[in-house]
Amino acid sequence: MKNQQIEEFERPMTFCLGMKVQDGLVGIADTRILAGNEIQYARKVSVYQEEGQAFFVMTSGLRSVRDKTITYFEEMLEERVTKERRLFKAVNAFAEALRRVSEEDRAALHAGELQFNFHALIGGQFADDPEHKLYLIYPEGNWVEVGTLGTPYQIIGASRYGKPIIDRCLRFHDDMRFAFKVGTLAFDATRISAVDVDFPIHVVLCRKDSFQMVEHTYQRDDLLALSAWWNERMRSAVDGLPAQWIEEAFSKLSPVPDHTGHEHTPRLDPEQEALSSS
Repeated sequence: MKNQQIEEFERPMTFCLGMKVQDGLVGIADTRILAGNEIQYARKVSVYQEEGQAFFVMTSGLRSVRDKTITYFEEMLEERVTKERRLFKAVNAFAEALRRVSEEDRAALHAGELQFNFHALIGGQFADDPEHKLYLIYPEGNWVEVGTLGTPYQIIGASRYGKPIIDRCLRFHDDMRFAFKVGTLAFDATRISAVDVDFPIHVVLCRKDSFQMVEHTYQRDDLLALSAWWNERMRSAVDGLPAQWIEEAFSKLSPVPDHTGHEHTPRLDPEQEALSSS
C-alpha cells in the first residue's frame, strides 16, 4: 500500500489552464502549493518576452522539479548564440532541461517515495510562427501541440471539476474575452470542489501577432461576487428546467395525504404546467 507521503504528493494541487482561441491565448493558474504538511503560495507561471517573441510557461508537479527545470531552461536561454524564431524550438530546449533534471533526480525522488509527476504548458508566438501556439509537455520531455484537433484548451493538475464547463462552452472561434470568462468559471468550479486549489490566480493574455504577454493577478475578493452571481444563475436555470419528463417518474409516487387526511397529488406551479402541456 502506498504511504501517506506519496498520496499527498500525487494529489493534484494545481489548476493551470491554457486556452488557444482564434484571436489569442489565455492562461490561468492558481498559486497554492504543498510543502511537506504546509500550504504555501507561489507563482506557477513564468513569462518571457522580447522583441519578436513572447511566451509563458505554466507547471504542475513537484516544486523542486519545477524550480530546477526552470533554472536550467533560463540558463540555456541566456547562453544561446542566436535568438530562436519558432516557439517549438524553445519547447525543445525546455524538454531538454526537463530530461536533464529527470536523469539527475528521478531515482532519488523514487527512493524517497516521491513521483516525478511534472507537466508544463508553454504558449506564445515567435517571429516565424504563423500563429500563436500552445504546447503540453509530459514528464518524459515529449510534447504535443494543443488546439490542432478541435480541443482549444488543456488543464494540468486538477482537471475533473473545470473540464465539463469548458467542454460545453469553449470553441476555437470564440474570442479571448469569452475564453477568459469560461476559464474563470472553470477555476471557480475547481476551487469550490478541490480544497487544494485557491486564490490568488495569475492570468496571462497574449493576442495573436502582438508578441506581447500581459499579466494580471486576481485576489479572492475580486471574484467572489462573480462566483455568487454564477451560483444563483445555475440554481435558477435548474429550477426553470421543463418538468414534463420529471412528472413521468414522479407521477408513479403514491399520493400525499393533506392535513385533513385526504390524499392529493402534488401539482406543478403554473409556469411548469404551461411548459409540460406545450
